[in-house]
Amino acid sequence: MKKISIIVPVYNTAAYLDKCLKSLLQQTLKDIEIIIINDGSTDESDNIIKKYHDNRIRYISKKNEGIGKTRNLGIDLATGEYLSFIDSDDYIEPNFCEKMYELATSAKCDIVICDYYENHGNVLKEIKFPSFAPASLKENPQILNFINLGPCNKIYQKSLFKNKDNRFVENLKYEDAPFVCKVLLSAQKIGKIDESLAHYVIHEHSQTTTKDEKMFDILKIVAIMVNDLKKYDYLKEAMTNLVVMVLTDYTIAQRHIKSSALRNQFIDAAFLYLDELDPTWRKCTYLKKFSWLKRRVKSSKILTKAYCFIYNKIERRK
Repeated sequence: MKKISIIVPVYNTAAYLDKCLKSLLQQTLKDIEIIIINDGSTDESDNIIKKYHDNRIRYISKKNEGIGKTRNLGIDLATGEYLSFIDSDDYIEPNFCEKMYELATSAKCDIVICDYYENHGNVLKEIKFPSFAPASLKENPQILNFINLGPCNKIYQKSLFKNKDNRFVENLKYEDAPFVCKVLLSAQKIGKIDESLAHYVIHEHSQTTTKDEKMFDILKIVAIMVNDLKKYDYLKEAMTNLVVMVLTDYTIAQRHIKSSALRNQFIDAAFLYLDELDPTWRKCTYLKKFSWLKRRVKSSKILTKAYCFIYNKIERRK
């Protein structure tokens, strides 16, 4: 059994793939397997992957089925003690596996997370989370609000996936978020390394920068998370903070949508969801960290629509 299985879904990322794969092969922890799954790429990704000859690589090529199904296939194929998910346009520091595995085994953690960098071209933005001692969500519910909902700066004990519900949502955008919630709920101990060991590369084709009608998928994704989290009374406050964070971020993101009708439809739906979830959501601790003005905009449907309208007008004139 390898110590870590790294699952790499690939779809038309030829421009970034070499850097990603080199970062995996240069890991200081050598006892790893790298499962590369080509999800029907139509660019040069296949040729790039085939250049690499290393007995740690397992390469699977299949028809396009989406990132959720591709990652789930990786889970089923993995033989490692721990699993990690690295997207093919991202990359990791050489000691990512070694440091993450070291904490996981020494502190008997089911999940270990680390800080990371957002790469905007040549600009690095370090994303740091509050430190916390290894604990479960029941022992420290705030972990749910301390960390990000992406899978790629984490490793996961293979035993977590014996629960077949701990899988990625398929055929929806933002499939990462409910997956992370599910495995956090299953973990007996979650640990954190206070170092930035992963790089999340943001470019014009990144999921986070693509603004279209798939934005409405976030409402379905939030509903899945709420259905899982609401079963636990100790997570009530953390759940409200999480949903407010997600949905108010996405209502503000509507500033990039050209159609005012589509933009306002999403904002209406998001505010309705928040009001039905918790009528007191505007008083949650997440919003208190913002300035008075930003808090007012985020918590007001009218002001959010006005902000998005003005921003969009200015953006279209450039």
